[in-house]
Amino acid sequence: MRKWFVAAAALVAFGIPAAYAAAPDKEKPATARAQGSEESAARACKAERQSLGLEAFQKQYGTNHNLRNAYSKCVSSKSEDGDDEKDEADDEDGKSSGAAKACKTERTSTGADAFAKKYGSNHNLHNAFGKCVSSKATGNAKDKDDDEKDDD
Repeated sequence: MRKWFVAAAALVAFGIPAAYAAAPDKEKPATARAQGSEESAARACKAERQSLGLEAFQKQYGTNHNLRNAYSKCVSSKSEDGDDEKDEADDEDGKSSGAAKACKTERTSTGADAFAKKYGSNHNLHNAFGKCVSSKATGNAKDKDDDEKDDD
């Protein structure tokens, strides 16, 4: 019985690393790309913190009572910039909805602060873009329904 247990443990010990080593190469670049963008955002924030000084950096990015979350907020904002680039690429491909395009246009034309005040509804107004898209999408659906009623 003990021999079987040792043999099974050896198979598990050698089998699991071998399975990870044989993972398809398709998955590895996406993971590496995601890590690369996070690492570059972290490097950019470290450099910015160094150049601004700790207090100025905390005042610029910190949001909690003691501004100690500034570094993580900075990294999040820098990595979200990559998401905006992805959204712009989707716009070029025609994958983005008309409501999202309209909201992006409005956000750039009115400015981020005015846009957030107009559409934001939570404590920090960070849900403004989603609320804008939702209102425009439901407004468009309502307009289509009104057009269909007019046709009848």
